This record gives sequence, structure tokens and C-alpha cells, in this order.
Amino acid sequence: MPAKKHDPTERFFDAVAAYGYAPLLRKADGTTRFEIVDGKRTSRWFVTANKGHLSVSRRGVGDPDCAIRADKAIFEKIASGKLNAVAAVLRGDLAIEGDWRLLIWMQRLFPGQRPPRRTRTAGYARRRG
Repeated sequence: MPAKKHDPTERFFDAVAAYGYAPLLRKADGTTRFEIVDGKRTSRWFVTANKGHLSVSRRGVGDPDCAIRADKAIFEKIASGKLNAVAAVLRGDLAIEGDWRLLIWMQRLFPGQRPPRRTRTAGYARRRG
């Protein structure tokens, strides 16, 4: 019996590989290289989207269309849905080269954050003073 993988990064890429076909990515076409930096060690994962059909590999063929580089702790937050990938790029926590559209498409594979709670009154209406 294989051991369970406790590494959120490996679990994320295993889940992406298990998708096979993701209808939300039916318009996506290209390869994204994820470089996850853990101290002196960098692990690379290649996710290829071909009209919604996904494949994951540890070895790429040719140059990727998009390259994303992140510290392991940051990527684990993204992979677990605690941090938004696009927001991480804007803050400088995640480096991206190449076609940004692939990051936008890949964002759909990450677990989502909780939507904000709806209230019955607007924020200004709750303040009384």
C-alpha cells in the first residue's frame, strides 16, 4: 500500500494530473513550468493544457509558454487555497515570465478562497455615529 503524500505541492499536482479534462480550461493552450524553491533545492513541474486536456510531468519538452517561480511556503498556500496566485504576483511573492494568460487559466485549478460574507446592509449603513 503506497504511503500518503503529505506534501501539499505533490498533492496539488497529483490532483491536476487526475483531472484529465477540465472544462474550465477548454480555451487554454500551452505549457506552464512551475518552479518551487525550497532552500537550495528547486523542483519543477510542467502542466500542459490542450483545449482542456491536462497533463502533468516533471520533465518538460522545449520551452514553456509560461514560467512561474515561487518559494515552497508561498506555493503551498496557493495550492491549499489560502492565497490567490494573481494577488501573489502583484505583491511580488510569485514571479512569472511569459504568457500571463496561462496563469489566469491555471488559477482556475487552485482551490478558491471563501467568498465574502453577505450582509443585509452596506458597510456605511452599519456605522452609526
